[in-house]
Amino acid sequence: MTRPVAVVAFAQTPTVRREERRNEVEMLMPVVREALEACGLRRQDVGFFVSGSSDYLAGAPFSFVNALDAIGAWPPVQESHVEMDGAWALYEAWVRLQHGDVDVALVYAFGKSSPGRVRELLALQLDPYLVAPLRPDAVSLAALQARALLDSGRATEADLAAIAARRRGGDVEALLGEPYVVSPLRRHDCPPVGDGAAVAILAAGDRASSLAERPAWIAGIDHRIEPHALGVRDLSRSPSTQLAGRAAGALDAPAEVAELHAPFSHQELILRDALGLDEAVDVNPSGGALAANPLMVAGLARIGEAARRVMDGRAGRALAHATSGPCLQQNLVCVLEARP
Repeated sequence: MTRPVAVVAFAQTPTVRREERRNEVEMLMPVVREALEACGLRRQDVGFFVSGSSDYLAGAPFSFVNALDAIGAWPPVQESHVEMDGAWALYEAWVRLQHGDVDVALVYAFGKSSPGRVRELLALQLDPYLVAPLRPDAVSLAALQARALLDSGRATEADLAAIAARRRGGDVEALLGEPYVVSPLRRHDCPPVGDGAAVAILAAGDRASSLAERPAWIAGIDHRIEPHALGVRDLSRSPSTQLAGRAAGALDAPAEVAELHAPFSHQELILRDALGLDEAVDVNPSGGALAANPLMVAGLARIGEAARRVMDGRAGRALAHATSGPCLQQNLVCVLEARP
């Protein structure tokens, strides 16, 4: 038996193309305050803090330490960090709350990717011996995956354009007339570069019920990983998402909403297939990562956006998905639901 844990608050900054005026701490402080005020908490009421970010974006080792100023690390607090998207920090917070000695956890994520060359920077996460030296950029790798999907016969370029039109606006025929960035991906198939931050607050048991009128209870959460070598995978499918979804209970009952972390248009189709989502499910009503993709934040935002729809009554059951790494390498699935 697991201890019941719920999302009781979520806040995020607007994603902007380039955050020139504020540093990471200044980006975080308003959303930390917003999330705490939403459920009537003070910083000292939080038993555990955990963050998700990447030192590679900042270009400095242990850059996440500076971000502690946003939560106030004195008097000393219980704090942790993952060098991953904030969705994995939320998973750590969920595990920490299972211990039973703290009742409230605050999860925060931040990323300023605009100062660097994101397409080249992400090559550093590849196999350092055989792949990274070739310096394949992130869009080129995604294009390999998109080509594998198209060659499988399960999708067409028109299907990709239709997803982009729903997420970012535009006419399908007009979008198909645009030039390729890397074939078969056009500009509208690729995520925008952006800076942003987000905060989620988790609470356990009766504490969650006292902090939110309608908590978004985490009915299940799990994450799995694909083999590191791209050549041994079927890039047109995502078995790790399917495994994580099954373990999290995503297939046990239908969901009304699914927030999928699909930075590229074709990835939404792959994830829909992996999670068995039909047309009745409202996928990415927020716009998803194809509309706004702050690195290290977009996965946590998918959980937060799904939780919002449960908390405000627009959905009784929602799925959230987060990914990290090239071509959907690592995948997390979280099931959120309202309870009587």
